[in-house]
Amino acid sequence: MQFERLAISDVVKITPTRFGDHRGYFSEVFKDAWFRDNIADVSFVQDNQSLSATPGTVRGLHFQLEPFGQGKL
Repeated sequence: MQFERLAISDVVKITPTRFGDHRGYFSEVFKDAWFRDNIADVSFVQDNQSLSATPGTVRGLHFQLEPFGQGKL
């Protein structure tokens, strides 16, 4: 995996490595020890994914204040 710290404080772009051939690819998208060593020493306990079926639909990440704050991965 590669990472790039962006201009916004605490925002990091993580690009997983893809290993591919004619059948498709494999990619390790999260690894606890790597994340703790390179990004932040935190517990990652939940992963959500959504699909927008209509082309052109835009979704956003919503900022949250404590006590309901959540990090975004």
